[in-house]
Amino acid sequence: MSLVQQSSPHARRARPTSQVMLIVILATLPGLLAQTLFFGWGNLINVVWCILLALGAEATMLMLRGRPVNFFLRDNTAAVTGLLLGLSLPQFAPCWVSAVAVISAIVLAKQLYGGLGTNPFNPAMVGYALVLVSFPVAMTTNWAEAGMLTNAPGFGETLNIIFTGQQTTVDAYTMATPLDEYKHKIATHTAVEVLQHPTFGAGVARGWEWVNGAFLLGGLALVALRIVTWHIPVSLLAALALMSLAFGANEDQYAPLSMHLLAGGTMLGAFFIATDPVSAATSHQGKLIYGACIGMLIYIIRAWGNYPDAVAFSVLLMNFAVPFIDHYTPPRTYGHHKPRRGIPGKTG
Repeated sequence: MSLVQQSSPHARRARPTSQVMLIVILATLPGLLAQTLFFGWGNLINVVWCILLALGAEATMLMLRGRPVNFFLRDNTAAVTGLLLGLSLPQFAPCWVSAVAVISAIVLAKQLYGGLGTNPFNPAMVGYALVLVSFPVAMTTNWAEAGMLTNAPGFGETLNIIFTGQQTTVDAYTMATPLDEYKHKIATHTAVEVLQHPTFGAGVARGWEWVNGAFLLGGLALVALRIVTWHIPVSLLAALALMSLAFGANEDQYAPLSMHLLAGGTMLGAFFIATDPVSAATSHQGKLIYGACIGMLIYIIRAWGNYPDAVAFSVLLMNFAVPFIDHYTPPRTYGHHKPRRGIPGKTG
């Protein structure tokens, strides 16, 4: 009897891709609920709209490529891409902005590279970065003012704002994000003065700390269920915290550590975006390096760059580096010595 010889690691009780993606979708629900409670219906509408667009774009590309549509749509990866964009985009982002983001993510960043498993960049972050650079006004002036759902516009009104672009209506409900407000006001004000702004509320960042806490809860569930490993989230958050402690001790110059961790898209990025299994590093050591570099880049761009929240750019920059990281951090095959690193044929 011949045995099939395969290199480790060996998977036991392997989950199909569709099941993994479904668990990821369920893990985002606490964060989506928190967004809806504190910022109104915008993110929920964006999520539904983006998922429908993602499924439509994926189906169209699969038909053009002559691939079985139902087979590939059932893996739920397109739905996850739409979901992540819906969670990341401003609550009152015009429908055409989200459409450009989703179509770019599915068509340019995924299908043109060959589909699932062959894309070198995180599709959702490609779409997000593209619209952020291309339409900066729409992406920076449509964030909802934090407040419980009762203080936000109703479902019908929010739907009307998103799909008709009534800018005069949306102005009454918008406010800069906490990171944006702090970054642009701290140059001329003290930290005490900046924190008096309503966007910060009585806590770290009004509403945002609850949203990040909810995404942290969902992310920990993914780690507990072994959908993702702890290496990328922990190294990312640790590096971001160390950078903040090393360079941002003076709150009259830079945002405090609590704001870096609990405002913006930090927890969503750490657990749901940076951990993308296709575009992230593969070995445990590589994941630690990959996550730490993302955390450092997030702080560098937030502190000294032009963008207050830098998750998308940091992830995409490190996607470029993944082949290099994987080359120098190959996993050790079970029963063998530590693998050689570096260029074959070269000796020290």
